[in-house]
Formats: sequence, C-alpha cells, structure tokens
Amino acid sequence: MPLKNLYEAQQLSKELIFSLFKDADDLRIHLEVHKEDLKGKIAATLFYEPSTRTRLSFETAMMKLGGNVVSTENAKEFSSAIKGESLQDTIRVVSSYCDCIIMRHYEEGAAKIASEVTGTPIINAGDGKGQHPTQALLDLYTIYREIGKIDGIKIALVGDLSSGRTVRSLCYLLGKFSDIKVIFVSPDNLRIKEDIKDYLTKHDIKFREEDNLNSVLPIVDVIYMTRIQKERISQEDYEKASGKFFINESNFNLILKESIILHPLPHVKEIDLPIRIETEDSRVAYFRQVENGLYIRMALLRHLLM
Repeated sequence: MPLKNLYEAQQLSKELIFSLFKDADDLRIHLEVHKEDLKGKIAATLFYEPSTRTRLSFETAMMKLGGNVVSTENAKEFSSAIKGESLQDTIRVVSSYCDCIIMRHYEEGAAKIASEVTGTPIINAGDGKGQHPTQALLDLYTIYREIGKIDGIKIALVGDLSSGRTVRSLCYLLGKFSDIKVIFVSPDNLRIKEDIKDYLTKHDIKFREEDNLNSVLPIVDVIYMTRIQKERISQEDYEKASGKFFINESNFNLILKESIILHPLPHVKEIDLPIRIETEDSRVAYFRQVENGLYIRMALLRHLLM
C-alpha cells in the first residue's frame, strides 16, 4: 500500500525506502523529464518552529516538480494559532487550500494528530523531541550513496541523543537493516532514551554507549554529529553538555579515510573545521547530505501526490 501520510519513520518499509532512493537518483539525473510531474498541485508548509533546510528544500522540491507552495514561516505567531485556534481546526482549514501539508511543530505527535483530521497528506517535518522522518530518509540515502551499503555499517551517533529527533528517526530506519552496529556517544544527562534501546534490541541491532569520542572515531564508518538542543533542555543541562564532544583539527584525522561525517545541521560548537577541510576533504559529507535532502523530498512528494 502506498503511503498516505508520513508522520513517523516506522511507516517506511525497506522496499519503499529503496524505491524512494531509486526515484531520487532518477530525479538527480533526469530532472528535466519530471519538471511538470506535480503541475497544478499545491503544498502548504506550516512551520511552528524555525527551519532553514527543511522548509526551503521542501518548497524547492515542490517547485522543481512544477508545483506551487503556500507558506507560513512562523505559524506559532503568524497564524490563527495565536488567537487560540486548535491545531485540528488549523489543519482542517489549510487542507482545503492545498494538496499536501508539510508541518513542523513544537509538540511531539502533532503530525499524527494532524493526519487524523484530514484526508490531505501530512508530512512530518519535525515534531518537538519526537521524530523527523524525512531527515532520517535523507541521512540513510546519504549513507547509501557514500558508503555503498547500509547492511553491515558501524555508526556513531553523537551529541544530544535525548532531545534529538533526527537520531530517533534514524534509529527507527536502521532497525530495518541487518548487521548494524550503533555506538551512542553523549553526555550522561542527554543519553538516548530507553524506548529506542528497546526498539533496537527488538530488531537485533547491536549497540553500546561510550563516553570517549576519540576512541570511537577510528572504528566507525559513519560519525553522525548533532548539536546540543539548547532550546529543548534546561540551562543546567545545556551547561553540563555543551562543548563536551566535538570534531576539530586535533582529532579529525582519527577518522578513517573512507568514513564520513554527517550532521543534520546547523552545526555549532560540535564541529569546528576550517573551510578548507569542509570543502576539500571527502570525509566531510554534511553539505552533500543537504543536497541529497532535496532529491529525497522530491521523490517523497511524487510518491504522495502522483
């Protein structure tokens, strides 16, 4: 059955993941052929939290496929939400104007709630500390393109693993593959939650927790860095965790030549590399990761709207 909405990564089967990868590859090479695939379609981007990459990449993806976009950049302040309108009513109204809604919200589970009150496809572009399934898709797509496989990889997930919705969603997708080894590297106060550990155990994914990033860098295929989510934690937790795990010139060359660094961006203190290295060293993959997001989101929009 094709997807009608995408509110959590668990909805994505392994078969659909590879189908979207194939479509993204085709769009990358033959975009001219697809430039009117979504002609006449309208996407609404409804963002209650700030976004640069996700919102702009979805809007660009829609327009490159011939569709149109209606948008509010800060729906928390510049929509009827400020007047007290419920999320459910907002979704009912906005869905009458468009063919799909791409939504970011500060409350975990908001996208699923939205999907229950409309037949218009809902795409979760991040819901609080919950999930960010299209980020996980583009992360996995980047791993597949860069490493050449997903089964059998060893990946370090580093940083704020308690608040980071990108890590949660990526773990849900990794659980669909074989012989994956995950190393969690985080401050003690921001460790990965038990529900993710339970999920990985259930799906036979080996994992362990470490507190020494430098010992991990030489033994993994993928280093997935994340920033400390200052806006989602207390000031005390932020001060305990900030600056504890980082990649800079002093430890960069511990990373294997064939390995890659990913980051959902924006990066702050946790990555401090010169522009020269970010531009010239193939291990730095996070800007290619951004570009991959455009094509995977184009593929998803085609899947939902064609």
